[in-house]
Amino acid sequence: MKIYTKTGDTGRTYLASGKQVSKTDGRVELYGTCDELNSVIGFAASFSDKNDPEFTLFLSSVQHLLFEIGSELAGYIPKGRTTSIITDSDIESLEKEIDRLTEFLPALKNFILPGGTTLASGLHVARTVSRRLERETLVYAEAGGEISETLRVYLNRLSDYLFTAARYANVREGKPETEWKSRTKL
Repeated sequence: MKIYTKTGDTGRTYLASGKQVSKTDGRVELYGTCDELNSVIGFAASFSDKNDPEFTLFLSSVQHLLFEIGSELAGYIPKGRTTSIITDSDIESLEKEIDRLTEFLPALKNFILPGGTTLASGLHVARTVSRRLERETLVYAEAGGEISETLRVYLNRLSDYLFTAARYANVREGKPETEWKSRTKL
């Protein structure tokens, strides 16, 4: 199988449903951003300490689910399915992992700047891409596109998880967080 098909040379592509659309179509934008998010998480995870398998495994599970979300955003509907592949248990899983990681974190009393270890920095970048994907899904839904409520909630919770995961990565490596300081207080 060749990786290039030349079918996109004219600026058109096919959704998973078989419908041909412009590469600027809202759905293409959504699954493209989802792919970008998955890639950023994969990059960040490559710096994850293998001595923390539970953390690394959870990041991997998020990537696997994002691949399915991307397929759904591209219009793929598995046989016998009429709702999103995202379920309430997926949201609960993120919440439980946020709660688990939070147990290791100091209370947040100020805004913090993104950064720290390479892993934490990558997770902060992933958080911002996740927020963008969430905003894009809302724009698409507000324009009349169908996006399930559970998917929207999952994306909102995912960015919360990525923020918490970034903080956890810094704490685990003994890297202090940089608190934001207003110019008026410098």
